Amino acid sequence: MEEVEIPSYYLCPISLEIMRDPVTLPTGITFDRDSIEKWLFSDQKNRTCPVTKQPLPDSDICTPNHTLLRLIQAWCVANAASGVHRIPTPRAPIDRNQISKLLQEAKQSTANHLPFLQKLQQIISCGEASRRCIEASEAVDFLASLVEDYSETRECDEALAVLHSLRISEQRLRSLITSRTGLIGSLFAALRLWSYRSRSYAAVLLKSTISLVSPIGLASLEEEQLHDVVEIIRDWVSNQATKAALQVLIELFSWGRNRVKAVNAGAVHVLVNLLLEDREKRECELALVALDKLCACAEGRAELVGHAAGVAVVSKKILRVSGVASERAVRIVEKVSKLSATPALLQEMMEVGVVSKLCFLLQVEYSGEREKERARAILSLHARIWKKSTCLPPQFLSSCPSS
Repeated sequence: MEEVEIPSYYLCPISLEIMRDPVTLPTGITFDRDSIEKWLFSDQKNRTCPVTKQPLPDSDICTPNHTLLRLIQAWCVANAASGVHRIPTPRAPIDRNQISKLLQEAKQSTANHLPFLQKLQQIISCGEASRRCIEASEAVDFLASLVEDYSETRECDEALAVLHSLRISEQRLRSLITSRTGLIGSLFAALRLWSYRSRSYAAVLLKSTISLVSPIGLASLEEEQLHDVVEIIRDWVSNQATKAALQVLIELFSWGRNRVKAVNAGAVHVLVNLLLEDREKRECELALVALDKLCACAEGRAELVGHAAGVAVVSKKILRVSGVASERAVRIVEKVSKLSATPALLQEMMEVGVVSKLCFLLQVEYSGEREKERARAILSLHARIWKKSTCLPPQFLSSCPSS
């Protein structure tokens, strides 16, 4: 099939792909709507033209370029034999009045809200401006009410999907959880839904909202709620859900009571098993951060030491995953060796290679100085017991009394 050269003025300056919905800024530069809206509505709130760098007004600035769209569509039809796909006519962006009308119709229809939820998903797919329009409307509160009333499972599933697609800003989330005090509890409950998709969306939404909850609210969580988060990791609902659940646990572990509740919910064993499966780097890092926080309490250290592979798998992550993982793994070994050391544990640490890994850490140039200081402290503390280890450096052996 002959390769077709696309005219340069049909390509978006941002994505460098053929424009499907060309819009022109006041600067005279034309972009694909999806690309320029992502630029304008990003977290940086860009208010300049990405090509000319000229400032842009705050009002609606994207004017549809119908002439260019027709030219692109005609060109696609003319080159269809060469494998060029037709560009459909894009939907017009929706405004707040249309959303308000849809919302009123949904509230009046108490029987079935699924058509309304499906319509919102279609609107979100129209582009960033449409998504922002929904986020700023009362539709978000209505979605939250459907999640709170999760007796109708299908509607709760779809409401979670829409909320997930919206990627709601922190400011809007803060307002939402203030006005709907039962939302956080409902998100925890949604972690128990039968649908893996809904459980995943609930975990991601919980990650976004948990840091906004008051300290009193975090400290008063039930053990069952932490168990629900742990189960997301155990069931490996999805990579996204696993990372979200790990971040939720890390946030909750800022409060000592939650650490004990999580230990009782089986968090330590689940985290160790995750590390044994050799997951992706970010998951390993988060698991080690969570384990480090759990080892701040005696119950957490006891569970780690009691796991047949606990200490061994933590030490194996030193210098194997990332700098963050190595630092956290050494911190865990330090807590266990200082606060939970027994003759049996110290013997195990030598047999499974913890001592040799700490010695190797001291010799590696790219390891962090803080990790080296911790490794030296651990080796010095137990040099008398580990003196038979063939890898222990001479400076540690010289401090040991002769047998």
